[in-house]
Amino acid sequence: MAGFGQYLKETRGELRHVAWPTRTQTIVYTILVAAISVGVALYLGLFDYVFTSALSKTLGVLPSAPTQTQTQATTTAPQNGSSTPVNFKI
Repeated sequence: MAGFGQYLKETRGELRHVAWPTRTQTIVYTILVAAISVGVALYLGLFDYVFTSALSKTLGVLPSAPTQTQTQATTTAPQNGSSTPVNFKI
């Protein structure tokens, strides 16, 4: 366990050399990151809206959720020597 203890001592020593940001810097950087994130989200949302609107006007169709289609497959399953069709809905 001496190896792990030495590792912790060295790690603690290295952390003393780190230049930690002040409380004010941390708050400013946090607000800056949040503001940039919101700005990028609005920017991408605006272009998504513009391109979707242009596409719907060009094609005359709005994007919609795909409709579920029913596909039926018929198989035979032997029961008492006879075969009975079985329908599966997919």
